[in-house]
Amino acid sequence: MNRVIEALEQRRSCRSYTDQPVDPEKLEQIVEAGLWAASGMGRQGTHLVVVTNPDDVAALSRMNAQIMGTTNDPLYGAKAVIVVLTNPENPTCVEDGALVMGNLMNAAHALGVGSCWIHRAKEEFESDEGKALLAKWGVEGTWRGVGHCILGYAAEGGEQAGAERKPGRVTYAK
Repeated sequence: MNRVIEALEQRRSCRSYTDQPVDPEKLEQIVEAGLWAASGMGRQGTHLVVVTNPDDVAALSRMNAQIMGTTNDPLYGAKAVIVVLTNPENPTCVEDGALVMGNLMNAAHALGVGSCWIHRAKEEFESDEGKALLAKWGVEGTWRGVGHCILGYAAEGGEQAGAERKPGRVTYAK
């Protein structure tokens, strides 16, 4: 089987991470893959914020948990977060951000790094606290949060086996 297709079939969300930080070279490669995601009319209207500072990761976790109405860590102990933002003026902004998220997760898997898509970035960066974080990071302009790609090395049992694919999900038009 083609290695790319095999990687696409094997990638799973990771929901438990070790304390080991993500290797910076691997992090750079994952980011690079995200930048190469397709975008509507080639606009490239996304912006990535790579967050590895433990205090900022903790702030994202706390904000996300508040939105969920929980005190659990919705980032599952991940050591790195790539925040995917998009230009809300682009008509395909959410779709473009989703493609970036897919590239990030697939690149992470190919490099032996666990990942998971965490939602609620939209709500986080609509808040005053979220806007303050963007300002702290030097991100200017108006952005819409699409998601957080959390990254780290999978702890024992952090990645589950994939479910069988449901039948009847494809129709070949004649």
